[in-house]
Amino acid sequence: MKWLTHPWLTVRVQIALGAIFVVAALPKIADPPSFAHMIYNYKLIPWALINPMALVMPWIELLCGLALILGIWTGTARTIIGALLLTFIIAISINLLRGNAIDCGCFDVSAANKSVDERLADMRFVILRDAGMLLMVGQLWLASHQLKDDDAVRAADFPATAA
Repeated sequence: MKWLTHPWLTVRVQIALGAIFVVAALPKIADPPSFAHMIYNYKLIPWALINPMALVMPWIELLCGLALILGIWTGTARTIIGALLLTFIIAISINLLRGNAIDCGCFDVSAANKSVDERLADMRFVILRDAGMLLMVGQLWLASHQLKDDDAVRAADFPATAA
């Protein structure tokens, strides 16, 4: 299990996850009305919250992604990204169960000309992709807790000397 929490892997996972969220945020920031339409299509959010979500969520994704890339506030960014991914998985799953074939709006906010079956297949893929990213969040969480445990062991091995 040491390889799973190795700093070499952790840094790469952190940068990759951050880059994914930066890339996902940019089209949404560039075209808020299209992203608002994507959110509306989920039929899960009260209409009064759709526009504020379309304006705020991409900036949260961008800031969290940049935080992971830059290695700042990584615990907070990791937690927010994990919560977003869980929310996305649940929202897409609900619509998949309803048979509501939607474009997720994850990376491209322009409406695609796909059939219902193609959109449903895309939704299944998106759930798997997001679950994979959630595993990346899990690796970052595990590595951060392993680091804390290692620090605690080192502190116990070398107690401070009394003055």
